[in-house]
Amino acid sequence: MGKRIISKELIERYCIYLQECEKSGGTIRKYRHYLEFFQEFLYGRSVGKNLVVQWKDGLKRCLSTSTVNGAIAALNGFFRYLGWKDCVTRFFKTGRRIFCLEERELDRQEYERLVIEAERSGDDRMAALLQTIAVTGIRVSELQYITVEAVRSGGAELDNKGRIRRIFLTGGLRELLKKYMARHEITSGALFITRNGRPMDRSNIWRAMKRLGIRCGVSESKVFPHNLRHLFARTYYDQEKDLSRLADILGHSSVNTTRIYTMESGKKHAKQLERLNLLITDNRIYLPLYPLPSD
Repeated sequence: MGKRIISKELIERYCIYLQECEKSGGTIRKYRHYLEFFQEFLYGRSVGKNLVVQWKDGLKRCLSTSTVNGAIAALNGFFRYLGWKDCVTRFFKTGRRIFCLEERELDRQEYERLVIEAERSGDDRMAALLQTIAVTGIRVSELQYITVEAVRSGGAELDNKGRIRRIFLTGGLRELLKKYMARHEITSGALFITRNGRPMDRSNIWRAMKRLGIRCGVSESKVFPHNLRHLFARTYYDQEKDLSRLADILGHSSVNTTRIYTMESGKKHAKQLERLNLLITDNRIYLPLYPLPSD
């Protein structure tokens, strides 16, 4: 068996292949990152299963299981593409999480503080953008479909990874966006664009949100665009309790993915346990379950 050397050209060829398979830009960027990271680890060595396992175990010591499994997925796809099936490695097993991390759960009050701070500082674009994601539950990459035409018609057709779905803009959101359009004299095309006229991307929005979070005291770990989509999912599920419909709204192919979006930190669960009132305290007087024997 000849040497298996990973080169930049080989990685580039694979990324072009992923584009032809209609993988999303975000997925391709993530896969490229992990492949280049693995290439640096190899330092010119030939790829072998032992090195793959060594790299995987090293990642596990400093990263979460889900992050490491994402890296493994990138490598396994690359190996299968090249026919190096003997290098494919197993994913780490993960137990199903019931609660999300409290330090990453953005609640409604914190979301309101972000919007109010954007309005107070005169950044009406961010104020409108944050509310658009929170009210519709769309992905950041889908903001490009929020156009003048969508606002006028009350909805838009979204295409994500070949899946077409329709989102609806509520009456209140349409009024907010119409005022925004009028102030900025936007008469056609996407609403949320940069000074160069290009649709805002995840990095633009992430940086702007971080600045808002610092000014209004919302923890940095909670302030990222995708968390608004999670807020929408939790709020919708709390009200409707319809996981299947929520999966359709979010564009998920599996309700198992949707369950992740509806996870809460556990504070609400803890309060529910308190209300069960099953703790027998020392100062409570109660009757015995069975009659006491007579003398």
